[in-house]
Amino acid sequence: MTAIPSRAQMRVSIYWLIVLMIAGTAPVRAAGSETAFKASYAAAEAAEREAGRLRNQWTVTEAALADAKKAADKGDFDQAIASAKEAEALARASIFQAISEKDAWKQLEIR
Repeated sequence: MTAIPSRAQMRVSIYWLIVLMIAGTAPVRAAGSETAFKASYAAAEAAEREAGRLRNQWTVTEAALADAKKAADKGDFDQAIASAKEAEALARASIFQAISEKDAWKQLEIR
């Protein structure tokens, strides 16, 4: 018999997954170009659309996308790329959450 993780344990696991995903994007500090930004932004938008399809979009993802757009409009492509990658990581974390919690409610014990 497998132990079913508590809701709090699942939240902690998701939190650390998000932290690790965002931390993985931090070293992207090379000189950014508009082309690199567009590629990063497109990947983030695609992940966000998938999260929307799963009905689990996060407001922080939308904020990161907006920050990326603002930075790109100012010509700061390093910051724009970093924000786009953060948005992609957040969107992927929301996808992970939606999939992992899809049937988790069935395993809850009714008291």
